[in-house]
Amino acid sequence: MYEEGFVEVTGGRVWYEIYNKGAEGTPVVILHGGPGSSTYSLKGLKALGKDRPVVMYDQLGCGKSDRPDDLSLWNVDRFVEELGQVREALKLDEVHILGHSWGTTLAAAYVLTKPSGVKSVIFSSPCLSAPLWEEDQKRNIAKLPEDVQETIIRCEESGETDSEEFKAAIKEFNKQFVFRGEPDLEWLKAGAGMKNPVVYETMWGPSEFTVKGNLKTFDCTPQLGEIECPTLYTCGRFDEATPESTEYYARLTPGSEFHVFEKSAHMPYMEEPEEYLQVIGDYLKKVDRQV
Repeated sequence: MYEEGFVEVTGGRVWYEIYNKGAEGTPVVILHGGPGSSTYSLKGLKALGKDRPVVMYDQLGCGKSDRPDDLSLWNVDRFVEELGQVREALKLDEVHILGHSWGTTLAAAYVLTKPSGVKSVIFSSPCLSAPLWEEDQKRNIAKLPEDVQETIIRCEESGETDSEEFKAAIKEFNKQFVFRGEPDLEWLKAGAGMKNPVVYETMWGPSEFTVKGNLKTFDCTPQLGEIECPTLYTCGRFDEATPESTEYYARLTPGSEFHVFEKSAHMPYMEEPEEYLQVIGDYLKKVDRQV
């Protein structure tokens, strides 16, 4: 059974959809990246619905959700509150939570409030420390051709992150560390309107590499030892969320598991979809059997 609709949250309405509603397994709630990117690229995860309900929602400000102009809404605490409001409205008493990229920031901040009923959390290509993310991107940039490195550094320093040469340099970075497949241009064009750059720039900044928004000091690594539910960390071998940092987060989390998708960058759910669904699906079933 499929259901979609809107939930009232602080600041407006968010759009949600549920695949296989009413199935026996514990629902998994998907938290998309960004901030401000929507569930558009994550639709393949509906295949997890063969074992359980799959709940996706576009966070406020993007996708099919409302887009209020109030910049004060774009902060991690309100997004944490929003997730609780979505769970309450949809009567999701017990859930698994799967966050990707910024969605892992949100997942960690939420789980660390000790909400009831969270059976597991999956951090997919995690960003759990903005300062560590910045350090990793400096190392990633250093692996690019020298002219690309020079362009990225110069444009960031001069504030020319809207320039065509910066955009061309970002494409080279993305080919290495974000998505290693062949881009579907029609698909990208159709999804472009789902994003909201205002949310991204308010919370993160004008580029991926230097955090200038209100997430600049976000770092929950000192609290990762407080996570009590089963936890899985995953990333791609060539991920901008590097295997080294992802494994570091896993070591800080008692009893957690860690998996690397060997042929992927930051989007293994699209680069290696069969393995991604297998790894995630098997983990969720294992937790359901144990709890």
